[in-house]
Amino acid sequence: MEGSEFMEKIKREIGKAVVGREDVIELLLVALLSGGHVLLVGVPGIAKTTIAKSFARAIGLTFSRIQLTPDLMPADITGSVYFDQKESEFKIRKGPVFANIVLADEINRATPKTQSALLEAMQEGQVTIEGKTLELPKPFLLIATMNPVESESVYNLPEAQLDRFMIKIAMNYPERDEEITMLKRKDKGEFYEVNSVVSADDVLELMEKVRRVKVSDGILEYIYEIVRGTRTDDRVMLGASPRASEHLLFSSKALAFLNGRDYVLPDDVKRLAVNVLGHRVRLKPEYEVEGLKPEDVIRDVLDRTEIPK
Repeated sequence: MEGSEFMEKIKREIGKAVVGREDVIELLLVALLSGGHVLLVGVPGIAKTTIAKSFARAIGLTFSRIQLTPDLMPADITGSVYFDQKESEFKIRKGPVFANIVLADEINRATPKTQSALLEAMQEGQVTIEGKTLELPKPFLLIATMNPVESESVYNLPEAQLDRFMIKIAMNYPERDEEITMLKRKDKGEFYEVNSVVSADDVLELMEKVRRVKVSDGILEYIYEIVRGTRTDDRVMLGASPRASEHLLFSSKALAFLNGRDYVLPDDVKRLAVNVLGHRVRLKPEYEVEGLKPEDVIRDVLDRTEIPK
């Protein structure tokens, strides 16, 4: 199976349960095939959970949902050790993080201690329980959701954790036609169950094809100059990290593959730059007061960075 065929299959199947949102589905596929994780930001009721569940079902992957709350403990995510009286031995009870796709709903409601339980899983694809390291299923994709308008009983995500998310997706309200179509389909009961159209083995094979996508030296230099531009801009207090460069590279390879190519174009990098870099850049306080956003700075950097020939 080639990338474009794979993407069309998934979009068509998820379309049974979700109206529109093809751009979100594309970015989720980019993260999955490049081994990254996604931060999904949007107000309640815009189908964040529905998209995540439908995405997992369409690809035939195991799925678990963690509803994060202030009283949740790290062991509630990773798992714990218990004593089996019948066999007179200690055993490990695996937590909900042991799934191919994990939805961490409202991640900023959990305490920093609980949020940190996800760091090892996101970076190394494993968790450690009472000194024993366990591998997570492959592929592994964490989709964390955040409500951007709530400020009560929430905790800021530390920079180290934000930097581990490959892509941030801002989900806005649907367009007029999309919302009316959604209402018509709801009224007629025309939303259907999503079925698996590919398997986990198919995904692993596609991930291997993504690794073989070619990248020229000119593209590598282009990625570096964009990331460097976020560090040297006078309005920026904290620029994008070297991990951001890696994520921009790997995600660009996945996007090229999904668009039917075995090589990366500058347009692939430009398409993903805001989603990959926006949540990693911190502006100086005086510019935040003026209403400037990191995404605005990144677009300025793209405009002034020379595109390779």
